[in-house]
Amino acid sequence: MNLWLRKFVHFFPWWLLLFTAASLMHPPLATWFSGPLITIGLAVIMLGMGLSLELSDFLRVLRMPKSVGVGVLLQFLLMPGLGWLLSRVFSLPPFYAAGLVLVSCCPGGTASNVIAFLAKADVALSVTLTAVSTMVAVALTPLLSSLLIGSEVAVDGVGLFISTAKVVLLPVALGLWLRKTMPRVTELLLPWAPPLAVVMIVLIVASIIAAAKTELAQLIYSLAGAVLSLHLLGFFLGYVLAKCFAASTTEARTISIEVGMQNSGLGVVLARSNFSSPLVAIPAALSSLTHCVVGSLCAAFWARRAPANKEL
Repeated sequence: MNLWLRKFVHFFPWWLLLFTAASLMHPPLATWFSGPLITIGLAVIMLGMGLSLELSDFLRVLRMPKSVGVGVLLQFLLMPGLGWLLSRVFSLPPFYAAGLVLVSCCPGGTASNVIAFLAKADVALSVTLTAVSTMVAVALTPLLSSLLIGSEVAVDGVGLFISTAKVVLLPVALGLWLRKTMPRVTELLLPWAPPLAVVMIVLIVASIIAAAKTELAQLIYSLAGAVLSLHLLGFFLGYVLAKCFAASTTEARTISIEVGMQNSGLGVVLARSNFSSPLVAIPAALSSLTHCVVGSLCAAFWARRAPANKEL
């Protein structure tokens, strides 16, 4: 990747913070990016993920089944459990509670791969965990969301499944197909996939938060506390529990990053497509902002303490 494009991607958390803050001061900066544009934006992100994946990313599971298994289990057991628990601890209203549970049931996103690189963690393991959890999420995200949200908010489980398949499975499959059949086209597109993903997620998050500025102000402390707690606990418990099973400190750090960071863009699209209230999407938008900041701080801390024998 071009040096300037790489730097642009590495400053992802700062672009997110700056543009979201600017959009809160002047909402029209971001609110134009709404409706079908949000779904298209996520599809672009997932297409980029598909372009970056190879069959070897999935076959790597056979070489490191323990670490991949622990990461995926924590992703879909620990985080949904925390989302459900924290929605009650912070006494969130039903739509916010549903949104927190929904985003906690989402898989890891491409941002975790960037953070893993900055943290000098195991990028190959991070990519594999993202790929596997994304595929598993097609079934588990709608199933777990329907079970945990319960009767407080009407949930269309079938609709969630169809939406997840559309915005995850199809774009990723298209990306994999393009990489296999059109390597020259893929070679041209691939360097632009990460920066384009940064632009899309920044627009998605800023749009949702700016559009809900008034509603957000009424419950900012409890909702922000719940979202921050979700990711802090995800990173911390992800590391501690992975350390009990993983073979190395580097693997435990990688699993922690993958577990603590969700595909919040997917949460936003699923919320807007399958729930009657736009408020359900707000926790996912806040989640994207929060996990990028927490992940960047962890990356800065861990990068200075990378194991000496780790090949970078």
